Amino acid sequence: MEPEQDSNITKNNDSPNNPGDELDLPPEYCHYQDGGCEFADSCLNCPLSKCIYDEPGGKQRHIKRLRDRKILGLFTTEGKGIRELASMFGISQRTVQRTLKRVRNE
Repeated sequence: MEPEQDSNITKNNDSPNNPGDELDLPPEYCHYQDGGCEFADSCLNCPLSKCIYDEPGGKQRHIKRLRDRKILGLFTTEGKGIRELASMFGISQRTVQRTLKRVRNE
């Protein structure tokens, strides 16, 4: 006679490394530590719609988007010049021009 398994625990036969050996545990049986990241204290309380670590280059892309929005805001509302924005953000004037063009088209 086989010992009874918990009905909530099933075998995951799709594992490429160990087919049939890995358990697919429900959340209450997993010991998951949610340490969050620099954007949120917890993954469950994250304001982002998709985790930046799920995409290649996601963190860098997110940081650049925030920078680009700041550049556009300073350019349109405060009337900062391209040369001034370039020195403020430590980027070239051409990068500021490309950023403004791209952000305006979004």
